[in-house]
Amino acid sequence: MESYQAEIAAAAARLIVEEGLDYGAAKRRAVKQLGSSARGGLPDNHAVEAAVEEYIALFCAETQPQELRALRELALQWMRRLVRFRPHLGGAVWRGTATRHSDIYLQLFCDDSKAAEIALIDMGVRFEVRSVPGFHGERVDALSVHARCDALQENIGVHLLVYDQDDIRGALQPDDLGRRPRGDADALRRLMENTQP
Repeated sequence: MESYQAEIAAAAARLIVEEGLDYGAAKRRAVKQLGSSARGGLPDNHAVEAAVEEYIALFCAETQPQELRALRELALQWMRRLVRFRPHLGGAVWRGTATRHSDIYLQLFCDDSKAAEIALIDMGVRFEVRSVPGFHGERVDALSVHARCDALQENIGVHLLVYDQDDIRGALQPDDLGRRPRGDADALRRLMENTQP
């Protein structure tokens, strides 16, 4: 069973790195590509993340650090633009496993959930609104934009997940491995200073 899950994790990692799929979609497609079923159980996200790190080390060691830096710089630009909503960066760009195919996920903490939409309209930014699962499975609005990343010469998906201002307390709790799951602009700058490509 462990080798079955490791095989799914490795296949999912390739899809995440090369196509930018999220973990859930990558695991489902990996099962389908391997011609098996999920009866043996899917690997957890920690196993997939470890496989992603291994895949990057083997196949992307030359390019990934520069791509990650470009994505973090783009995230920081958006965090500056949206500073009044207390933006926090999460996902692969925060964890350091992002490549040019990864999207940027910013959590915004607002008094008024429509304020972020109004701010984007005032900036002349086109966006799409959809509902996605939040921190604890509750539905939250996600404002998705396509932002130009000059360093990578392509458009990157930037997803702004809108939470209530009080949700920030629970959002900063360490995950089950003791890691911070997200950070504000100051934390991101420190992270960038400590991980020069």
